[in-house]
Amino acid sequence: MKEDLIKEVGNKLDELNVYIYDVYTEKEGRDTYLRVVLDAEDIIDIDRVVKATKIIDPIIEKMNLIEGEYILDVYAKSKESV
Repeated sequence: MKEDLIKEVGNKLDELNVYIYDVYTEKEGRDTYLRVVLDAEDIIDIDRVVKATKIIDPIIEKMNLIEGEYILDVYAKSKESV
C-alpha cells in the first residue's frame, strides 16, 4: 500500500519539501482510518499538511487503496527533541 501510494504521488509533494513516511490502516471502534504520515528535514507546519492532503486525497480516491468507507488522516511525523 505504501509503495503504491508513493509511486502514484511521484514528485507532487516535492514543492512542499515533504515525503510520505508511512501509510497504514487502523480500526478505531466502528471507524477505519487510512493514515498517511508525512516527514521532512524540517518541522512540518499545519499549512503544509493541509496542502499535502489536498494533493494526496484525490490520488487515493482514484487508486481505491482500501475497500469500504474510511477516514483519511494525514499528519506529520513527530520530531524527536534534541
